[in-house]
Amino acid sequence: MTDENIKTYTRSQLALRNGQDRDEIWVAYQGVIYDVTRSRLWQRGNHYEHWAGQDLTRELDEDAPHIATVFDKFPVIGRLKT
Repeated sequence: MTDENIKTYTRSQLALRNGQDRDEIWVAYQGVIYDVTRSRLWQRGNHYEHWAGQDLTRELDEDAPHIATVFDKFPVIGRLKT
């Protein structure tokens, strides 16, 4: 997927993909939106104290026990509109 083919989503559109309002479970990290729907760790729309449907950049950069490459196994959905 090239940059010109990547769709941009607003924070409101991302918020709907929280595992509660729709079946999709998405999270954003460093401006990129990932589909974590198939992850057993995100099945209820949350993973430990992190909630889907939002930008997790600050939370993960401050206190996540893993590195950013954890998202490499998830499909990229688009970019978060700034």
